[in-house]
Formats: sequence, structure tokens, C-alpha cells
Amino acid sequence: MNRPIGTGIIVFGIIVAAAGAIMKYAVTTSTTGFSITEAGLILLIVGIVTIVLGIIVTLASGRRHTVTTEQVQATPSGTVRSVDSKDNLG
Repeated sequence: MNRPIGTGIIVFGIIVAAAGAIMKYAVTTSTTGFSITEAGLILLIVGIVTIVLGIIVTLASGRRHTVTTEQVQATPSGTVRSVDSKDNLG
């Protein structure tokens, strides 16, 4: 499978945002000293920011490509095949 690098980041952001939305809008309880709705709002914002960063990483990794050079040489004992791969990021 050839998935972009940012796919996992996007999925993580969706999970965090969903958990935050549930805490913000679906949980109806009151506590002292800790607000579940505020924690949910924080998770929702962090999830949305993570999704945006994942999209940026995915788009940036789209410019990545690898050049592969293959050489086959005849030797007295048979043939030798050598493969050289170069990535444009490293």
C-alpha cells in the first residue's frame, strides 16, 4: 500500500476531534473543579488543528519521488543486477 505520510496524522486528528465533540456536546454532567465541556472544546480544537496539519503534510509529501536506476552486467559466472534508489528528500 502506498499511503501518504500524513494519513495517520489525519486519522488521529479525526479521532481526537470526535472525542472532543462528544465531550463538548453529548455529555451532560456537572463536576466541581473540572469542566468536561471545556476539555471537550480543547480536544475538538486540537483535533481540527491536527487534521489541518495532516493535510499539509500529505500535500507536501506529494512532491516526493524516488529515482531508481537498474544495471545488469554480464560476468563470467552469470549476470549481476544492481539497483540504486535515490530519494529527492535525502
